[in-house]
Amino acid sequence: MNTARLNSKPKILYLMTRGILGGPHTHIFHLASYLCHEFDIHVGMGEKGPLWDRLQDKGIPVYHMPSMVRAISPFKDVKGLFEVMRIINEVRPNLISTHSSKAGIVGRLSASICKVPSVFTAHGWAFTEGVPDLKRLLYIRTERIAARWAEKIICVSEYDRQLALKYGVGKTDQLLTIHNGVPLITDDLLASPGESKQVRLIMVARFSDQKDHSLLIKAVSELNTKSSYVIDLVGDGPLLEKCKEQVNSMGIKDRVNFLGARTDVPELLMKSQAYLLISKWEGFPRSILEAMRAGLPVLASDVGGTRESVADGKTGFLLPRGDIDALKKRLAEIIDSPALRVDMGQSGRLRFLKNFTFDHMVAKTVSIYKDII
Repeated sequence: MNTARLNSKPKILYLMTRGILGGPHTHIFHLASYLCHEFDIHVGMGEKGPLWDRLQDKGIPVYHMPSMVRAISPFKDVKGLFEVMRIINEVRPNLISTHSSKAGIVGRLSASICKVPSVFTAHGWAFTEGVPDLKRLLYIRTERIAARWAEKIICVSEYDRQLALKYGVGKTDQLLTIHNGVPLITDDLLASPGESKQVRLIMVARFSDQKDHSLLIKAVSELNTKSSYVIDLVGDGPLLEKCKEQVNSMGIKDRVNFLGARTDVPELLMKSQAYLLISKWEGFPRSILEAMRAGLPVLASDVGGTRESVADGKTGFLLPRGDIDALKKRLAEIIDSPALRVDMGQSGRLRFLKNFTFDHMVAKTVSIYKDII
């Protein structure tokens, strides 16, 4: 009997498409960093980015899969399949954990071919409401097939689990809901939402089709408030320049700041009085949890699993997708009422501590890993 093998830590190989700054990528970084004491963690990614460096700084082995690109590309996808299989044969993991649509599909197929158990975490389905119809149909059919290659499918919201069941993606006993969780912060990073000399609102999100920065900018251009305010937009992405042009053309440069991609988001939240997330679709946004953790009220589009974190009228406001009048009304309420911001921020922090800490999430996740291994 190989005692060295018995005494070694189980190996987990995480697979993802891109190493950018974003919710799913932060999720993997926190999990990988936390689980190192119990598992031998390895990470494979297609596109290198900030996450690559952060993982290497933690001493976690990282592997490059250059053909694992986000866009559908039959030639690259086949190459990506062989790249993943090569990494699997090199690492010899006990479990493969896949994240994001492309890495989730290619990774699960590779795991099945190599006869290694896998789990897929759906950080919001690519066939959720709000996604263009043709793309939704394609992903429904693809995910139905890919579901057969995983032992378990973790959904980050109950909304996503029900959506999968509705479209026949996975089986009832295969689909699990584990809400996202984020680590605690020190008290010096708690926000003061009642400060009102100039109300600072913040939105942390990539400038992409998923987010509706354009609607927010239009609402700001039509907004009338009693109090002075400014909105900080944190993030980069393909639609950034277009949004800058929109702000310039509407003459609201004094009310909207573009801060780019940042690594000091907790510090930025601490200096803010309210959090915004205006989207066309979502899974279960980590950024909302980070805002609640800081004690900020949240204004968010009522899409995906957002209502499982934001209690409408208590910890913030939920807004119908694309409804500019509702957005303007709630923005004005939040900007002009320091007491409302304080009450909602305190309620949101209590809700976070009760339901969405990192410890809650990691305990449930590790339990699934161990059961499968």
